[in-house]
Amino acid sequence: MSKIDHSLFSGKASEQAFGPCPKCAAKLQVRRGKSGAFIGCSCYPDCDFSKPLHEYENAEIKTIDGSACPVCQSLLVIKKGRYGLFIGCSEFPECDYIESNHNSEDTLLICPSCNKGHINKRANKFGKSFYACDNYPKCKYLLNFPPVDHPCPKCHWPIMQQKKSSGEIELVCPQKRCQCKIPKPE
Repeated sequence: MSKIDHSLFSGKASEQAFGPCPKCAAKLQVRRGKSGAFIGCSCYPDCDFSKPLHEYENAEIKTIDGSACPVCQSLLVIKKGRYGLFIGCSEFPECDYIESNHNSEDTLLICPSCNKGHINKRANKFGKSFYACDNYPKCKYLLNFPPVDHPCPKCHWPIMQQKKSSGEIELVCPQKRCQCKIPKPE
């Protein structure tokens, strides 16, 4: 693994890349902490301003002509961030509008935990699929395998998960205390 030469971020290059500190107007620089690299004020400890380094990794890909930010009426742009592509305001950081993620698929199953939301197929930042309640953050119910509208015969939980085991498809209860397994009904 190669190390980053932080001397590249010193002087005028870092002032142009990161701008002045909003608290004291000193230059901002790349600093290292226990959680990794971040942008911090060069006058630390007198000034404690810091912000995550990843904010500067968003790359603007395309301006969406004829679009308008609902907050400030500026143009919307397609950007690439650490979680993939998203649509946001062209006036970031003055306006922090980001369009809702419509990449989830509704399974039409009611969440068995809160009985209010639906279970939706989502993807994490690495592209792996999971299934979660759309009532998040109030409900944090989550499944790693596709849910099936079939009550568990042992504990009567309203849904089961579909898993492939030894080439066979089986239904598994998502309740940790139960873990009942049955062959998938045809």
